[in-house]
Amino acid sequence: MIRTLAVAAALLLPLAATAQDSRNAYLRQLDTDGNGCVSEAEYVVWMSRGFLRMDSNHDGVLEPSELPGGHGKPVTLKQWQADLRRQFHRLDRRRTGCLDAQELTAPPG
Repeated sequence: MIRTLAVAAALLLPLAATAQDSRNAYLRQLDTDGNGCVSEAEYVVWMSRGFLRMDSNHDGVLEPSELPGGHGKPVTLKQWQADLRRQFHRLDRRRTGCLDAQELTAPPG
């Protein structure tokens, strides 16, 4: 039994290191000032890229035809970014105003 646990731990340890590496890599993508955490402004800028890609006519509004599934209510960039700010504050569980790699990759709650 102990041997089995030791083997399982030895096999899972590299996976844990890989998961941490990918968290840190994701953080580095968003952390444009290189301070080791992601501010609200950095988060909003990065996450707004999805809106900008979907806004095919570049009018600052996602019309139903531009939304996934082709339906829904129109969404402005301002509304989208307000939602992102709320999401940032839900992720910022330590209330530091800056997301570390663990907070950044946690499911919003």
